Amino acid sequence: MTSSPDEFNVKTLEDSVKFYLPRVEGYLEIVRGMASRYSGMSLIEFDGYFEGKFEPVKYTRVEIHTNDIDEQCMTKAANDIRITLKQKSLAFEFNNKLILVSEP
Repeated sequence: MTSSPDEFNVKTLEDSVKFYLPRVEGYLEIVRGMASRYSGMSLIEFDGYFEGKFEPVKYTRVEIHTNDIDEQCMTKAANDIRITLKQKSLAFEFNNKLILVSEP
């Protein structure tokens, strides 16, 4: 039995999380871990001018598309990533709300 061209499945992923990762040692392992854990993901590379610096830093925006994740859980994950990458701060967006985690 063949399906009609008009028949198809649709899956809506409700949550979007965007991590702004500096391209420093260890970032690629974090990206690989995210890729294996979530339903959909996109990567965009850009130059960032953060923390008042004049010279750009290479960043990768990792956008995760999924369902049933929680902001508190993602904030903890972002802080763990910040510590792993030895950064003073790390920005991420949770459903279009920018959140910055930083060292105490």
